[in-house]
Amino acid sequence: MTRRILYVVTRAEAGGAQSHVLELLRAMRAAYDVVLATGEDGFLTNEARSLGITVVLLKCLRQPISPLLDISATLELMRVVKAFEPSLIHCHSSKAGIIGRAAARVAGVPAIFTVHGWAFGEGASKFRNFVAVSAEYLCSKLGGGPIITVSESDQALALRHGIASKEQVTVIRNGISDHASRAFPGREGIPTAVMVARFSEPKDHMLVVRALAATETVRVAFVGDGPSMSKVKEEVRGQGLETRVDFLGTRSDVPEILARAHLFVLATKHEGLPISILEAMRAGLPVIGTEVGGIPEQVIHGKTGFLVPSGDMEALRSKLEMLSQNPSLRAQMGAEGRRLFEREFTSSRMIDEIVKIYADVLGQERLGTVPPVLAHAAVGEIRTAKENQSAAQ
Repeated sequence: MTRRILYVVTRAEAGGAQSHVLELLRAMRAAYDVVLATGEDGFLTNEARSLGITVVLLKCLRQPISPLLDISATLELMRVVKAFEPSLIHCHSSKAGIIGRAAARVAGVPAIFTVHGWAFGEGASKFRNFVAVSAEYLCSKLGGGPIITVSESDQALALRHGIASKEQVTVIRNGISDHASRAFPGREGIPTAVMVARFSEPKDHMLVVRALAATETVRVAFVGDGPSMSKVKEEVRGQGLETRVDFLGTRSDVPEILARAHLFVLATKHEGLPISILEAMRAGLPVIGTEVGGIPEQVIHGKTGFLVPSGDMEALRSKLEMLSQNPSLRAQMGAEGRRLFEREFTSSRMIDEIVKIYADVLGQERLGTVPPVLAHAAVGEIRTAKENQSAAQ
């Protein structure tokens, strides 16, 4: 009998956690019966349905803290668990992690929680930190299931706040599928920096705009949407940068956009292990990222790109200017980033490590590698991408 895994994530809009879940859905459906539960329709639900995966919408599952809605969402999810009888519930993002583990506890179903950046930490209010840490502590102690963090930084936060033991928290860094599109960052032309990120906290688009205003050597293209976009557009107009900044909105052709760029930038106040940086590395772009969360685990300063302090406009301006004026350095750093992606950030590596956690939780024989059906799919995917790349050259 095929085991069933229920994936629970709060939001379905395009984002890092959603891209991560999509990687899992694509791979795990080869060996498991998979179901997706989320609080809204969007990018992830559309992609899941196109794969033939059952999608359940939880109308009360929302991101902001709301005791009444949160209790209702937990009851909704309990009904879903009763209807689908999963062998395992895999929760993603803070709110889904709390209600998912609560529903799993009541139903007697094992649960795993993947952290895509904690809801507490620098930049959050004392009240939010207290509520978030308390909720995570209770869920960890009552649920007792494995916690996966996508970065060593998030694992360290969990241990520092006493949320879970070191044995309970495993670091499995994000990985993504390969793609044939490649950038040529050393080519001539007015350099374009791309930032792929939602226009909302903790992302810092304003910092990029202000750094851009202090140099004349680079253009910027923003990919994404969100509530702060109008304010960023106002800043662009106020700085007279309309001809040097493009707002591309939410796009499905991000690999192709990156392939036309010269460098990648991500300014943010706190972070897990952003998928957008992995996409840039995969494309062969040098990366400028703020030195927060798991970003220093992705960007090797001075080798694959540069790290700058969060909020430091002058440091960001300096690195944008340096890379925009040095094509050979862009090409060198982009190539190093691509090699690092191939070594450490592929989806096959990530899936292999997650399947081992599944095997432990489900009481199966511990697997040293991805099950053959998954391994075949992952290897074939990478081989096809490399063949496409060779054909394009």
